[in-house]
Amino acid sequence: MIKFNLDFENINNNFSLDIDKIKQNTIKIFDYLLNLPEIKQEFCLKEYEYKTLAFDILFCDGEKTHQINKQYRNKDYSADIITFAVFADSDISERFVLDGEINLGEIIIALDKIDSQSKEKQISFENELYFFISHGIMHLLGFDHQTEKDFDFVVNCQKKSLKNIGIEYDKI
Repeated sequence: MIKFNLDFENINNNFSLDIDKIKQNTIKIFDYLLNLPEIKQEFCLKEYEYKTLAFDILFCDGEKTHQINKQYRNKDYSADIITFAVFADSDISERFVLDGEINLGEIIIALDKIDSQSKEKQISFENELYFFISHGIMHLLGFDHQTEKDFDFVVNCQKKSLKNIGIEYDKI
């Protein structure tokens, strides 16, 4: 059985989050995605033996994602989510497993942007938040969405994982 070593931090004082609940649901989403046959065939972990998967989630605001985008990605805009998929984006020769653990990277989510998007879509903040958490996980596993086919694949996997935790998501 895979263990998860997750670190969550909320630096956005405008949003109070139930980190324990989010952590439990994130593990359920991740575990579900890891066991989807279509994920297992292509994900960045398929050639590795590991006991633990680690990653961080930082909850912040759009101003912070703007700073991160400028500093690390040479992009001058705020984002709802930024994923640094350290393991998946590394050259295969640079990937490593340390003491049975793989550090997948970091997901950064701007809660103010999630809030405004949930209001635009007329869905709950929580559902939108989990949609973006599942999206970040897909990136950590090495999936991108440069083509419409890839985008549809990523979103369909996300929807399946959300349904597994009781969320019907149909607002793309």
